Amino acid sequence: MIVYIFAFMDRMNIGFAMAGGMNESLGITASTAGMAAGIFFFGYLFLQIPGGHIAENGWGKKFIAISILIWGGLSALTGLVTEAWHLLVLRFFLGIAEGGVWPVILVIISKWFPSEERARANAFFIMNINIAIMITGPISGWIIQDYGWRNVFFIEGIVSVLLILLWWPLIDDSPEKAKWISPAERDYIISRLKEEQVSIKSDDAPVSYKQLFANSNFWKLTLFYFAFQVGDYGFMLWLPTILKELTKTGMTMVGFLSAVPFLAAMAGLYLIASRSDKTGKRRIYTALPAICFAVAFVLSVHTKETIWLSFTFLVICGFFHNAYNGVFWAMPPMLFPSEVCGGARGFINGIGNLGGFVGPFLVGWVITTFGSTDIAIYVLSGFLLAAFFLAMSLPANKIDAAKEVVSKDKQIVRS
Repeated sequence: MIVYIFAFMDRMNIGFAMAGGMNESLGITASTAGMAAGIFFFGYLFLQIPGGHIAENGWGKKFIAISILIWGGLSALTGLVTEAWHLLVLRFFLGIAEGGVWPVILVIISKWFPSEERARANAFFIMNINIAIMITGPISGWIIQDYGWRNVFFIEGIVSVLLILLWWPLIDDSPEKAKWISPAERDYIISRLKEEQVSIKSDDAPVSYKQLFANSNFWKLTLFYFAFQVGDYGFMLWLPTILKELTKTGMTMVGFLSAVPFLAAMAGLYLIASRSDKTGKRRIYTALPAICFAVAFVLSVHTKETIWLSFTFLVICGFFHNAYNGVFWAMPPMLFPSEVCGGARGFINGIGNLGGFVGPFLVGWVITTFGSTDIAIYVLSGFLLAAFFLAMSLPANKIDAAKEVVSKDKQIVRS
């Protein structure tokens, strides 16, 4: 969580640097600034599959260690840029450096938690995004205000490099490599994971990347993640604008109000994941946040005349906007064996995150073309609705655990 919080900060602090004088210092236009922010996601694609594959083969700890040193160094170097093209190059390579981190960490988590615990484990990790969103603004704003925009890159980049001192001594790729774990717990985790792999392989699951890319469930997961990310990133980026139009207040109040949905998101992440682990139901608890998010988003438009009610629906949007994540990332290990699962995670994450480029762009285009934030919200809700149907089309017999199996596993853990 700590490592990814700083990765996310180094990814997002450019927005505050732009507002804090970087554009004027470098003489770059708004379109160039937008390109500098968005080019990260194209670099982000490169190491998704390799990172996941490397982690599945037991090298995730070393991969992240190298990534930490490179992305921290690149972030610090961004403080030295003097030309627009310097910024574009560094942001592209920052995307490459951070690209494998997400799938690698998910693989490490999957090697430490059996399926009946995995959604909650994923949820705790993914909470880092909401924490990062809430702390990046105050920290980056304070650094820029007191020390200038260049120092936000220097300071946060150097701190990221120092994360190696936390990562290297405290992380193990799997229970087999950990010296601190008890033999009983090690044996339990290893045996449960072996049972999972046997169950998957006996079900004609893809065991090569050629078979993976011909698998319909793989593409359903990819398209679901992309569609949800379009709605999610569009919501996150334009939430301040929506709140400003709704409340007619200043940016200070908008800033405080915008934090409330992300506090709700942390609760949504854990509660949905916990419920999914308890019942063994993966499909419905992946699909449910999509439809609830879409409905609440539309209702926030239709209740604008009553500010407190509209804001309540936006908070509900926040509760569900990330709630699917812990459950969603528990599904690939249930559908794909370890030979291809790491790469599958990487591809899904890489393509899905292109929704982070499409969503904000789409909202901006709709507002420019039609002059209406409401229509943009309807469009984003349409993507969320598509995500719901994609999730419901997944095979329940492969991703939903039987209740008696879940209960048996809990009895084993207690004993």
